[in-house]
Amino acid sequence: MNPQRRRWLRRLAALAPLAPLAPMAAASGPNHTPPGDTISADRMLAFPQDHGAHLAARTEWWYATGWLGSEAAPTHGFQITFFRSRTGLAEGNPSRFAARQLLFAHAAVTALALSDAARPHGHDQRIVRWNGREPAAGGHAAVGSGAVQLGGWSLHDNGDAWRARADGPALALDLRLARSQPLLRQGRAGFSRKGPEAGQASHYYSEVQLAASGRLALEGREAQGQGRAWLDHEWSDQILAADAVGWDWMGINLFDGSALTAFVLRRADGSALWAGGSFRAAGAAPRSFAPDELRLIAGRRWRSPATGASYPVAWQLVSPAGRHSLRALADAQELDSRASTGTVYWEGLSELLDGQGRRVGLGYLEMTGYAGALKL
Repeated sequence: MNPQRRRWLRRLAALAPLAPLAPMAAASGPNHTPPGDTISADRMLAFPQDHGAHLAARTEWWYATGWLGSEAAPTHGFQITFFRSRTGLAEGNPSRFAARQLLFAHAAVTALALSDAARPHGHDQRIVRWNGREPAAGGHAAVGSGAVQLGGWSLHDNGDAWRARADGPALALDLRLARSQPLLRQGRAGFSRKGPEAGQASHYYSEVQLAASGRLALEGREAQGQGRAWLDHEWSDQILAADAVGWDWMGINLFDGSALTAFVLRRADGSALWAGGSFRAAGAAPRSFAPDELRLIAGRRWRSPATGASYPVAWQLVSPAGRHSLRALADAQELDSRASTGTVYWEGLSELLDGQGRRVGLGYLEMTGYAGALKL
C-alpha cells in the first residue's frame, strides 16, 4: 500500500472512529428520508430550496469552475467543489461528533501566464465529519438554502449571486458569481440518467454564464479580475454502474451566451457505457442529448509525472450542437485528492473550437478513472 493511501485510511479512521464505513445505500431507509429527498423522475426541482443539501441522498456536490481575464486571453482558471457523503453510520447516536455525514472540499487555481517552473497550477483539499443535524464550526451544509462550509472555505447563495471563498497556504480565492441567465435543469427537468438502469440517475442542474469577479492567489501571487463561471449541483443515491471506471465531462460557456454540457461514462476498455449532456442557446429552451447522440473522441494525451496517469487533453466532440474540438489550456491540471475523497483526477480550464479552429468558448474539462477506477 502506498504511503498516501495509508495516510488517507488513517485520516478516515480518525474521522469515523465508531465503525468502518457501511455501504452508503443503507442510509436511505424510510426513517431517515426527508420528504422530497428521493431521486425520482417525478420529483420537480424547486428553488431556492434545492440549492440546499439533500441529506438523505448518498452523494452530493456543489461545483464551481471558471476563468478570469478576457475571452481572447484568460489569465486564470479556478475550481472549488464541496462534496457531501452520507456514511450510514451512527444514526442513533446523539453525539455532535457522530460521523453521519462526511464533508470534503477541493480548490484549484491555474495561472496561465506562469511557466511550468513557477508551478502554474495549485490545489488544496479539506475533509471533516459532521453529524448532519446542526451547524458546526468545522463544517456543515444547510438544508433549504445554498450554504455549505468547511472551516474557512464556503459557498453561499446570496440570491442574485453565489459567493465562493477558500484560503490556504498554496492558494486562495474570493469570488462573486452573479447570475445572468435562468438556471439550467439537466436531463429531463433536472432528472439526469447516468447509466442503463433506472436507479443510475441524479438530480442535476447547472448555473451557466455566471459573471465572475474577485480575487485569486497562487503561490503568493495575487490577481483580481472578471470573467465567466459555471456551477453544477448534483445529488444521487447511485450514479455509477458496476462496470463504469470513470467519466469525461465538460461544461462550456460559449461567447454567444449559449452553454454546452457533455459527459461520457467509460468502461475499463475505454468504451462508452452511457453518454449525455445538453445545449442551450441564450434565451432558448435546452436541448438534451440522448446517449447515442454524443461522441467524444480522444486525441493528444499528457502523462502525469506525479502519478503516471495518462489523460487525453484534446478531444473531438460530435453532438446535436455540431462538431467541436476541446483543448486544455494547460496540460498539468491533475488533482491528487487521495487525502480527502481518495481519488486522483484531472480538472482544468479548456477552450472550445469550432470547425474552422476558432475559439468559441471556455470552460472546464473533468476526467476521472484514469489513475484507477473511481469509487463513489
